[in-house]
Amino acid sequence: MVRRCRISMPLIVPRHRSYVEVTFAQTSITLRDGWTRRPRVPLSCAVVQVALESVMHPLRSPLATSYGEVHERGAYLLTLTARDGVTGRGEAAPLEAYDGVPLEIVGAALERYAEVLADDRGRSGPQLLDACREVADLPQALAAVDMALWDAAGRRTGRPVCALLNDEWLDAVPVNATIGATDRVEAAEAAAAAADAGYECVKVKVGIGDDAGRVAAVRRAVGDGVALRVDANGAWSVDEAIRAIDALSVSGLELVEEPVSGISELRAVRERVPIRIAMDETAAEHGAIASGAADAVCLKVSRAGGISALLAQAMLVRSTGAEVYIASTLDGPLGIAAAVHCAAALKVELPCGLATLGMLADEGAPPDGALAISHGRLRVPAGPGLLG
Repeated sequence: MVRRCRISMPLIVPRHRSYVEVTFAQTSITLRDGWTRRPRVPLSCAVVQVALESVMHPLRSPLATSYGEVHERGAYLLTLTARDGVTGRGEAAPLEAYDGVPLEIVGAALERYAEVLADDRGRSGPQLLDACREVADLPQALAAVDMALWDAAGRRTGRPVCALLNDEWLDAVPVNATIGATDRVEAAEAAAAAADAGYECVKVKVGIGDDAGRVAAVRRAVGDGVALRVDANGAWSVDEAIRAIDALSVSGLELVEEPVSGISELRAVRERVPIRIAMDETAAEHGAIASGAADAVCLKVSRAGGISALLAQAMLVRSTGAEVYIASTLDGPLGIAAAVHCAAALKVELPCGLATLGMLADEGAPPDGALAISHGRLRVPAGPGLLG
């Protein structure tokens, strides 16, 4: 379902997480780690038209997580058209239950950005982003602008975005299958189907009930040749996490994602368990990216504020010796495409959480053949821009 959106209201984002408080017109939020090191986004022609649409994607089946069930996925699609006719498209995809950012707030920010973008005065891509940030420093909304600028740059030069980010890139990115079922039998069946399809890594949501039973059933279903990771979405305390990881480790875990929330809490768990610990939601906290509190960090285009910021964050993470992988929060095709171009340019080795379009009832309607997955690898679009 697609509908036109026109939102205009002064709003303050509720403080669900420390990084999402925004006041429009007077924003005084400190830039998070890595924002000042973003690559330049080429945009040689002035933006003359800005279009904004809201979309709502129902899920094929509810996704159970420790923060509740997700039934549908809303997003905004931003289209920028330059004077030479080149267009660029981006996606703003907050997920309030996950990141504390209401969809309406993002829509309001994008409406304000539209005025800035349509009066760009010949500014460069980074200057446009800075101008938008002065209006509302909201990463999920800024991500749409950043994506659209990169998409336009790729279309203008006739190259895929990953080719603008690095001289060498992966043709396909390893991805994991996500097992959302809460029943042991259903989880095992889904995992077996993923293994049969060639996935070399599956992820199971935990912190939602019979974790040990489901994880053990998944391990039996996929055998020893498939990596198994679990994601608690910060559901546990430090002591609970240590006990849970000890119980789950008999199934052979690749890593445990966000067992607890907070930098010091993650570090405490990491020091007391033999399994690798990955940071996800905690990456939004000031200083978390470069804290070295985890063995791996899951980065997200929406949370980072776009492709440019994610690349800078990845450099910070790698400077600590930790690994990087990229995931979506049930993003649509543009969000997935942006993430896979980043992963390709970064040559990410850990499986990424980007095999999620199939969880949407309409799969977000990507172009035919785009974002295809074969044997657990997501093909990077080879045409101009984000989706080719």
